[in-house]
Amino acid sequence: MENPPRRTVIIKLDVSSDDADALHQTKDQFLACANRTSDWAWRRDEYCITSKNKAEKALYGELKEETDLTANLVQKGIRRAIGAVTHGVNRLKNGKKTSQPHFQSWSVVYDKRSATFSDDHATLSTVDGRIDAEYVIPPKSEREDTPFGRYYDPDEWDASHATLQYDEIADEFYLHVTAKYVGGEDDCEIQEVEHDDDGPENGVVLGVDLNVNGAFAVTSTGAFIGSADHLTHRRNEFEKRRGRLQQVGTRSAHLTIQSIGDRFSEWSLDWLHNRANELIAEAERNGVNGIIFENLKHIRKRISNGAKFQQWAVAKFIELVTYKVEDTDLFVDTVNPAYTSQRCSHCGFVHEDNRSDKEFECLKCEYEVNADYNAAKNVANRYCAYIHRGQKSRDGWASSQLALKSGTLNVNGDFNASPHIEG
Repeated sequence: MENPPRRTVIIKLDVSSDDADALHQTKDQFLACANRTSDWAWRRDEYCITSKNKAEKALYGELKEETDLTANLVQKGIRRAIGAVTHGVNRLKNGKKTSQPHFQSWSVVYDKRSATFSDDHATLSTVDGRIDAEYVIPPKSEREDTPFGRYYDPDEWDASHATLQYDEIADEFYLHVTAKYVGGEDDCEIQEVEHDDDGPENGVVLGVDLNVNGAFAVTSTGAFIGSADHLTHRRNEFEKRRGRLQQVGTRSAHLTIQSIGDRFSEWSLDWLHNRANELIAEAERNGVNGIIFENLKHIRKRISNGAKFQQWAVAKFIELVTYKVEDTDLFVDTVNPAYTSQRCSHCGFVHEDNRSDKEFECLKCEYEVNADYNAAKNVANRYCAYIHRGQKSRDGWASSQLALKSGTLNVNGDFNASPHIEG
């Protein structure tokens, strides 16, 4: 087969505490290699280096000496950075905004030289030697009707490489294994293949939950952007000061009210601009096609008890994101998010008692997670379902998927978290 199909299967790993420590140290050194390479290759005043061979020739020796990584992992770190730099250069050539790549999200890239993949476990290179990690899957006799059984048959799919991810919220490791089809062509034609690309044929979306307390925006990739409490606190401080000045009643006090009002308006707008930039950066880091919000009518209804300022801030934020993505390849869309706060993103069970303030615990499957994070995943889930049923249209999309930190996952899957973004 000239161009065999590929698919990515996400597998939870059973990792001991000692092995987990080794993996965390491996991640730190792997990302250090990638960031060192990015610093070396990103030369806007001269020209950017996009040759992997040049980068390896210049950096491999010193990075291998400075780290405890295997030769293959050092090379993977270098190549990951050069790939990101190349993507940035292409954006610049097309007149689009970009910046130097910086790697901070938890991930390590493996191939057959640094890992082995079997039907029930994987071995992974670390800074402390190889470790064995068992797959958290049903017994072999019970796998046939599970996602693992349907999508990962070692007799027909050859695992070529994988990305290791860590879910900070659940304290769990997941291996995103990419496998190449090696079975017969006739068998392949009836397989439901998930291609390892997230171009327009298979659109990928980022769900966003907006709030007036806690994190201002929470994404389906697990990013917590800005503090709604901080925004509200600044507004309350302004209102208190304005109230005191109004009691004074002098012309000077009136002029001061106007002055501090202008300054607060400028600060608020600047704060929202920065949070919008962070959200768009999160979307671009994950290679998504679109950013999905709840529709504004529903948001206003949900936060109707909030101050008009809070409602303005949410509406303005969506407006800013929509405006800013015009210079990118992203789009912005909305969905009716009925029950997204009550629905379990893991099993789909809906009940009002699933959520208690910022905590979510499913009464059916006992899945526990941050409630806003769960809602953001449901927003993305809802949009994917609309695409699938034809209620939403995206030209050229054969299917839609939800954004993960690396790779994608279909509706009702487990998500891996990205770092907090404070603001």
